[in-house]
This record gives sequence, structure tokens and C-alpha cells, in this order.
Amino acid sequence: MLKVGVLGAGHLGKIHLKLLKQSLKYDLVGFYDPSEENAKKVVKDFGYTSFNSVDELIDAVEVVDIVTPTLSHFDCAKKAIEKGRHIFIEKPIAKTVLEAEAIRTLASQYHVKGQVGHVERFNPAFTAVKDKISNPMFIETHRLAEFNPRGTDVPVVLDLMIHDIDIILSCVNSKVKNVHASGISVISETPDIANARIEFENGCVANLTASRISMKNMRKTRFFQKDAYISVNFLSKESEIVRIQDAPENLDEFAMVLKNDEGVEKQIYFENPEVTNNNAILDELETFADAIINDTTPIVTLANGTEALRIAQWVIDCFKTQADI
Repeated sequence: MLKVGVLGAGHLGKIHLKLLKQSLKYDLVGFYDPSEENAKKVVKDFGYTSFNSVDELIDAVEVVDIVTPTLSHFDCAKKAIEKGRHIFIEKPIAKTVLEAEAIRTLASQYHVKGQVGHVERFNPAFTAVKDKISNPMFIETHRLAEFNPRGTDVPVVLDLMIHDIDIILSCVNSKVKNVHASGISVISETPDIANARIEFENGCVANLTASRISMKNMRKTRFFQKDAYISVNFLSKESEIVRIQDAPENLDEFAMVLKNDEGVEKQIYFENPEVTNNNAILDELETFADAIINDTTPIVTLANGTEALRIAQWVIDCFKTQADI
């Protein structure tokens, strides 16, 4: 079991603490939270050990789980890495791309592993179809959430859209060529609604919409590729594959068939892959433990987290251009 400590005991930090305590792959040593009042409450409510400083916690563990506000990710990661600790770091990896690159460089220099908490990679609706997604050429995502003051310190792109950016980058084997985007601030000081169009060098186009002031919650992505359409509902944890193939000579009477202008018949097949329920946060934490123990590459690398942040920042920069027009 790997000795692990958690930096940050806010809403998500408490979830990490609970799951790490349950895990058979980690030995939860304790946590550090800068709020003395919150730390005392967590100790009282859950019995976890509270440390007096970031350094004291880092010295006591092998793995540091960073669940602090984004502004402090770099400082926490730097301290942990320079003491030879492996780091799990919540998304976004850092405040800026320069900080993210510095974390990557440090991890390589000190030979430690790092994983970024892009939890939707472990959503069972996505993992059920990930291997079926092959060279998509158009992707559409909608991530809509009801208003919650938590997270409004950053634009909706870093709060919500970055999940879909990471998913898309993991599915498209091509570099991003161009980004167009617009965003509007409604309640917060930063954009609450955003739309982005990401164009890849291979011709793939992704259209992303994110909102944190919606009347309903939605987390859905649709992948369109040659002869197939794949839908992933991250919220309800359901997925569907619609395939279009040449129709056989002897058609079933209930078959759904399309005929084009040339008279070519195509049959439509519907498939609902079996989705096995899981705890995605526990899975991401435990696969990181596996990567450390087996000396393998983490599923969401520091490089992956850096690239997702780079594209997210490109989207945000488009807002600035929009404001200058």
C-alpha cells in the first residue's frame, strides 16, 4: 500500500479522503488544509489526521494528492516533486501553461510519476465505447450545469469545458490547427457560457458548448465517424452506437434501411454497450497507484493535462479577442 496524503479538504478533497481511506492500494496518512477551522471540523467528523503544514504532510508520504484551488497547484506540486513524491493533481493541472510545463519538467527531472484528475476518462459510459471511437471527423459536446457558486473563480472553460477538451484530445489523433470561440459573462466576473470550435489538422472539427447557468444539467458528447455515430451520456452513464453498413441481400423484415440517390442500400444497426457502474474518482486514483507500483504510464499524464490546459487557454484567449473587436 502506498502512503498517501491529501492537500486540500474542501468539497472534492473530502471525497478523495473518503475514497483513499477505502482503497486497498493506499494507506491514507492524513491531510493538510490551510483553514484551521475546516481542518478541525474534518478531524472531528471523519477522524483523519491533520498536518500542520504542506511540508510536514509531504515528508510523511510517498504520494501527494493535490486537491487545492488551481492557483496553488504549481507551488504544491513543486514542493512534492522536489522531495521525490509522486503527484496526483486535480484538473486543471495549473493556472498557466508555463506552470504546467514546469511541473512536467520537474517530474521528469526527479523521476516521479504524475496524473491529472480528468475524471471523465474513467466514466463508464465513455470507457464502454472508447475502443469503438475511430478517426471521428465531427464531435459535438454539451456540458450544461445549474448555477453553483463553487468554481466561479475561473471561467467556465476551466471549470467545465476542459473535461470535454481532454476527452476530445484523447480521441483525435491529430494536432489542433485552429480554435474559434466566444463567451459571455452573466453572473460571474468570468464567462459563464462558452462555445468553441476546435479544428484539427486531419480535418476533424469539434464543437463544444459549456454553461454553468443552465436550467438543467447535461453532459453529452456525440462522435461522428465514417459509417458510425457514437453517443456518450456522461451524466446518465449511457452510451449508444449507431452503425451504417451495406445492406445484406436478404433483409430482415424489421431492418431499418436507407437508400441513396444511386440506389445503394445501407442498413442501420443500433447497439447499446453494457455499461458497468463504477466510482470514477476511485478508479482514477487506483489506476495511478497501479502506474506507480508497476512503473507504467498513467492513464492521464501530465502531458495530457498540459495540452488540455493549452487548448482551454486558447479558447479563453479568443474571448479576449472578441472583447477587443
